[in-house]
Amino acid sequence: DFADEVLKEVMYPADDIQKNISSRIDTILTHRIWGYLVFFAVLILIFQSIFSWASYPSDAIDAWVEGIKSSLDDRLSAGWGKDLLIDGIITGFGGIVVFIPQIAILFFFVAIMEESGYMARVVFLMDRIMRPFGFSGKSIIPLMGGMACAIPSIMMTRNIPNKYERLITIMVTPLMSCSARIPVYTLLIAMFIPAHRILGLDQRGLFMTGLYVLGFVMALAVAWMFKKILGYKSDGVFIMEMPGYQSPQWKNVGLTVYQRVKDFLLGAGKIILAISIVLWFLVSYGPSNKMEAIDQAYTEKLSQVSPDSEEGTVLERSWKNSRLESSYAAILGKFIEPVIRPLGYDWKIGISLISSFAAREIFVSTMSIIYNQEDPGEADDSTGELNARQSLIERLQAETDPKTGRKIYTTATVASLLIFYVFAMQCMSTLAVTKREAGWTWAFIMLIYLTLLAYGAAWITYLCFNL
Repeated sequence: DFADEVLKEVMYPADDIQKNISSRIDTILTHRIWGYLVFFAVLILIFQSIFSWASYPSDAIDAWVEGIKSSLDDRLSAGWGKDLLIDGIITGFGGIVVFIPQIAILFFFVAIMEESGYMARVVFLMDRIMRPFGFSGKSIIPLMGGMACAIPSIMMTRNIPNKYERLITIMVTPLMSCSARIPVYTLLIAMFIPAHRILGLDQRGLFMTGLYVLGFVMALAVAWMFKKILGYKSDGVFIMEMPGYQSPQWKNVGLTVYQRVKDFLLGAGKIILAISIVLWFLVSYGPSNKMEAIDQAYTEKLSQVSPDSEEGTVLERSWKNSRLESSYAAILGKFIEPVIRPLGYDWKIGISLISSFAAREIFVSTMSIIYNQEDPGEADDSTGELNARQSLIERLQAETDPKTGRKIYTTATVASLLIFYVFAMQCMSTLAVTKREAGWTWAFIMLIYLTLLAYGAAWITYLCFNL
């Protein structure tokens, strides 16, 4: 009786509901067909913006980082300390900083969706899709959070009361592409997809949207498999408040973007700093007898030509390549190369795969450090300044196999790498939080199934593109 009295005070009569603005908007945004089309259009808008809007601030940050490197290069005396600072720490960290605009844009749109009330409609829509696969709309919140970072998202699953539904959500959350993969995606897509437009849309943004959708579709497929294995049937009811639409509080949006970017930089920065130092040592040093022999041979050759001549430049570049080929990084990379060769990868990519297990964005830093050792890059003709990001892309595109002379980064190889990173285990921190939330057994199962899935999908992709 008490509930009935309360309902009389707060419930709209049927005729008045149609006049409510939020209800009118919901007839479209929560529609069984139009709702999904609108959501897909929003995703396209987000990833179009990542490529279109972020180019100018990314170029500015890139020029700023290169200016710092150039300034330090002029002021510091030669030595291992200078090489560590410029070629190791700044090159490694700078390879990630230039992608801050893309990450900020992603969080900007997510914050607007949350502030405006639209995110609640997305959760409602996803509940319809996800229930047959073993979880309800309660799982969409951790999964959507996985687009930022899997670690807090897995911890969010504590709010899911059903243990099987919670476990399935934990196991598939890493398949949602996190913000740390944006640097990897944008670098590889820029190599693989030209900046052409389809119906006025940048096809690079469309391709990136497809990668996110692919991760979500695979999450549903894996969830269904776990549902069958566990013998679990979802029959719970998902209840949530549907807030009215409102204008975003821009202060809250700004604070959200600032906090997310800050967390990304501080969280990734510690790992990048440590990994960059280790990588710089591995690519700069090797067995002393080999390195001494290489240095002695090239020093004699360089003494016979002018350092500023074309022959001197070629010799110096060959010297760097020879040192890199004999470094500890090359030894480690060539050890694992037989395993990754079927995917089209060489030992340099292998080093990047290993280092990115610490954090996905380390892939770009590793590439920057490795290729900076063999070729410092060319000057940008329009500005006269170095453009490290574009220079890295051009060096990757020009990389050839010394044995066959064929290009390493073919369309098949780049596509294989993209698919690998869509499905691969996100990072060791994700594994650690899974162990804490679900135990060692499920953490081990997650590592094995994601690794096999990523390897198998990348191998099939590589074969298909080579047909």
